Amino acid sequence: MSQAKPNLLRRVYDWTLTLAERKSAGGWLASISFAEASFFPIPPDVLLIPLCLGALRKALKFALICSVASVLGGAAGYAIGAFGWETVQDIFYNYVPGFTEEKFRDLTSWYKEWGWPLVFLAGFSPVPYKIFTIASGVLGMAFPQFLLASAVSRSGRFFIVAVLIAKFGEPMKIFIDKHFNKLALAFGVLLLSGFAVLKLL
Repeated sequence: MSQAKPNLLRRVYDWTLTLAERKSAGGWLASISFAEASFFPIPPDVLLIPLCLGALRKALKFALICSVASVLGGAAGYAIGAFGWETVQDIFYNYVPGFTEEKFRDLTSWYKEWGWPLVFLAGFSPVPYKIFTIASGVLGMAFPQFLLASAVSRSGRFFIVAVLIAKFGEPMKIFIDKHFNKLALAFGVLLLSGFAVLKLL
C-alpha cells in the first residue's frame, strides 16, 4: 500500500531542510527577513527554523543573517514612514493585514507614552513588526534610538531560536517530523494572533 502524499506545508518544510545546504539559503533568508520588517506579512521564523534544523552547524550564521537583514529592513520601514508615508499609506491600509488607519492612530498615542521600549517589545512579539518600524519613521523617533532597540530585540529573538536549535536540534527535528501537522496549525494560530492583537487593542 502506497504512503499518502505529504501535504503542501510538509513538502515546503522538507524542501527548506534541503535548502539549508545550498549557497542560496542565506539569500532567501535575508530577503524574507528584510521584507518582513518593512512590508511583507510572513515572519522570517518560518524559514529560519527549518534552515537551522537542516544544517545545525550553520544555525548561528543563519541567525546573524536574519538579524542583520531584519534590522536593515526595519531601517527601510523607518524610511518609508519618514519620507514616503503620505504617498504609500493607502497601500498599507488596504493590503497589509491588521494595518488599519484607526490602529495606526492608536499606535501614535502609544509612541508618545512609551517611545523606544515599544519598538523593543515589538521586536520579540508576534505582532507585525513593520507597523512599528514605519510608525517610528512617521513619528520622528530618533533614528539611533530606533536602530539600537531594533538591533537588540531582533537579534535576541533570532539568536535564541538558533541557539536552542543548535543545542537540541536532532530531538527537535524528530519531534517536528512526528507532530508536523499539529505544530503547523499551532504556528498558524500564533501568526494570526499577531494580527488579532491589533484588532483587539
